[in-house]
Amino acid sequence: MPLYDEAYLRNLSRNQPLFESDKMFSESKKKTSFDIFLSHSFLDKEAVYGLYYELTNLGFSVYVDWIVDSDLDRTNVTKESAKLIQKRLRSSKTLLLAISQNSDLSKWIPWELGYVDGHTQLCALIPVAKSGDSRYTFTRREYLLLYPFIKKIPDNFGINKLWVADSNTKYIVFEEWLKNENLFERDVNIAEL
Repeated sequence: MPLYDEAYLRNLSRNQPLFESDKMFSESKKKTSFDIFLSHSFLDKEAVYGLYYELTNLGFSVYVDWIVDSDLDRTNVTKESAKLIQKRLRSSKTLLLAISQNSDLSKWIPWELGYVDGHTQLCALIPVAKSGDSRYTFTRREYLLLYPFIKKIPDNFGINKLWVADSNTKYIVFEEWLKNENLFERDVNIAEL
């Protein structure tokens, strides 16, 4: 399975019926706890919306600041807004970092990642490749080597599942990882699934 493709995610975000988008947004705003805190660069907003849609359709509750807390002023960070983000980080089971070429530009990503890593250690990366890039692997900054990455692979019944992988032979299904289950070595290479 290649990495998530930026064009695929943007296409998802552009092709959502307005009613469906409004329904998803209003349901997210009512939640007080989430499966996933989706950390990202705001420069990737359109692709992140597609990722939000994809993860929500897989059955996960997802926090994205500009969707759930749309009244936050991103241009004026205050102590109160930082406390709200901390509260959202604590009320999320995991942090997934949508890693792209823009990720290094975000001042919030390292702070969010460090905060969750220090509390739950349930952090993983979702690589978002430039459009047309069909690579199966990605490079990352040194400190990001600490974290596993997410792959979407159909199971034996053809149903797409998220997998958390540390290598091609050390992985676990996302739902089990959320329960603090450890990744384990397998005889089957995830790249061959």
